[in-house]
Amino acid sequence: MHFQEWLRSLRSSAGIKSSESEDFWSLLPTLPVSSFSLSSLSLSPSSLLGLGALASLTAYWLVYRPRPMRPPCDLQAQSVAVDGDPSCRRSALLKDDSLLEFYYDDTRTFYDMFQRGLRIAGDCPCLGYRKPGQPYQWISYTEVAEKARLLGSGLLAKGCQPNPQQFVGIFAPNRPEWVISELGCYTYSMAVVPLYDTLGPEAMVHILNMAEISLVICDREEKAASMLENKEKGVTPTLSCLVLFNDFSDAFVERAKDCEVEVLKLEQLMELGRQNLKDPVPPQPQDLAVVCFTSGTTGKPKGAMITHGNIASNTSSVIKILEGSFVIRQEDVSISYLPLAHMFERMIQVSMFCHGARVGFYQGDISLLMDDIKTLKPTFFPVVPRLLNRIYDKILGSVTSPLRRALLHYAVRRKQAELSSGVVRNNSLWDKLVFNRIQANLGGNLRFVLTASAPISPTVLSFLRATLGCLIFEGYGQTECTAGCTFSMPGDWSAGHVGAPLPCAMVKLVDIPDMNYYAKNGDGEICVQGPSVFRGYLKDAERTSEALDSDGWLHTGDVGQWLPNGTLRIIDRKKHIFKLSQGEYIAPEKIENVYMRCVPVLQVFVHGDSLQSFLIGIVVPDPEVFVDWAKDRGIVGSHEELCQNPDVKKAVLEDMRAVGKEAGLKSFEQVKDLHLHPETFSVANGLLTPTMKSRRADIRRVFQEQISSMYSKTAI
Repeated sequence: MHFQEWLRSLRSSAGIKSSESEDFWSLLPTLPVSSFSLSSLSLSPSSLLGLGALASLTAYWLVYRPRPMRPPCDLQAQSVAVDGDPSCRRSALLKDDSLLEFYYDDTRTFYDMFQRGLRIAGDCPCLGYRKPGQPYQWISYTEVAEKARLLGSGLLAKGCQPNPQQFVGIFAPNRPEWVISELGCYTYSMAVVPLYDTLGPEAMVHILNMAEISLVICDREEKAASMLENKEKGVTPTLSCLVLFNDFSDAFVERAKDCEVEVLKLEQLMELGRQNLKDPVPPQPQDLAVVCFTSGTTGKPKGAMITHGNIASNTSSVIKILEGSFVIRQEDVSISYLPLAHMFERMIQVSMFCHGARVGFYQGDISLLMDDIKTLKPTFFPVVPRLLNRIYDKILGSVTSPLRRALLHYAVRRKQAELSSGVVRNNSLWDKLVFNRIQANLGGNLRFVLTASAPISPTVLSFLRATLGCLIFEGYGQTECTAGCTFSMPGDWSAGHVGAPLPCAMVKLVDIPDMNYYAKNGDGEICVQGPSVFRGYLKDAERTSEALDSDGWLHTGDVGQWLPNGTLRIIDRKKHIFKLSQGEYIAPEKIENVYMRCVPVLQVFVHGDSLQSFLIGIVVPDPEVFVDWAKDRGIVGSHEELCQNPDVKKAVLEDMRAVGKEAGLKSFEQVKDLHLHPETFSVANGLLTPTMKSRRADIRRVFQEQISSMYSKTAI
């Protein structure tokens, strides 16, 4: 047999394409293979065995080597111009300009999606919870459906109407009862109004009255008491019933009775439903599902009206993008810790329910989240960039010796090289040697991570894609388009963009002359149209008209740029623009995102106004790196002491300005002075919204003294 024929037979028996054998040729020395046969070689038996072993190993490698994920479209053309207008684009996965409304014929509402999961999973686990130090306990799909029907029937018995004009408030953290309450409402076509602590008492009153809410479901007496206090003051006259997950005191019942409010335990409401059980009244796609009040950064909260059709189209679009490359399985499990009062977490959950998968809830204490993750071992992990940044910092901070640091960076580069060729895996040599402990800290089973709600550094994203060894997607959107309007394409593991339009959305860019952004140049304000765009703000025609134009386009207030491959990059923010005294327009969030790349900076707030000619900043140093960073510059002290040290402030300012210059900030976009603050901005101290955005007006108010001081002493 000739050597070439023998190789061809080996190749064909292994099912290897001709092009795939090129790596094998490179393993062999240069031989005149066309001129000899195996029979003409004078080889010893051991040499023949060696050659056979080499051939077998090569065939094994060719068959079982990691293969790149096959993308669903040409990654150089991920979106298509609509009507020949390059500033308006839709997904390349669509056959034409008709946008996707549903993926499965039988899933056109939230209720439908859960029913599909019920048919798939039945008595298998659905919702999980745990007590401290204990394993997760599970409630089955069948149990959840039964409890939801009992709860919904109980609501009807208390006078609620089976239609989408009936609003029911839910004021509780993430836990199984939250989902059961929501499904109970949807079983009888009612709409849900999520409430949360950081709205504040005035906003809570505003919401209860605007939505005319008579019944609120709470987790514990303390929250119910805040509802009752408003009723006692006479500012929420429609409130008549409170339903609690936890036990409550007799004194609270008497207090509520004095102001004509009934208090029930959740089990009591469900028992009432058992005694008055009604047939389900499923919602229609056009029916209202949720009024999601956005906390915003200023002013009264706005109630975004999201329909069942909005939810179905958004969820279906993610399923469409993932088809052929990633399938949600019944054994998949997601960790629920991001607020259920916002759409991002709810869209993750409905995607899991639609496929009969599981959702496990954290204990309610964010400090115990990592313990919950290690116990639950999730395969799905929805995150915000702030958390990914913390994971990134933790990994780098844990590697102290130069040798280990060099090994980590080399391993990351090797994995990133695989990523660039489309290969995503967690079983490489580098995973076993270097990354296994990192992956184990997140449960060891991650298959899918989705980051959204804010921009993430390309450096952090690429690093974590390598170290975690799982699919990490980035999405972009807002409540008003039911969570997402763009999404990373499977197989495209590049960073620095938020993907292409989802199949449910058309995305276009429009001119912003004041900021010198023009659609003809490929950048402008991001606008969205399609079946996932909300109906408007509840009883607020003025703000609805500001968000939705006459053609149904949602104006997001974000500034985007189309990249040559059809993906979208977020480059600026329109809403918080202000002018300096010389007339220069400033977009502070763009500048803040640049300064966040500085090693010692954890959080930053950039301030300026039309009476001043320069910018100043409030900077929160990163407590995990700040002390060591200062020590490297010869300055020793505690975190708090360093924040008071003028030499440290000068060093941080120099570092920020260097990073700003490298990123292309203009001189007037650079801060001229800063104040170092040791305490992080958080939801608890009122300086962040629940979606981790800065409450700009509140930060300005809290630091007004420092801002005034900086302006009074800083010379230009």
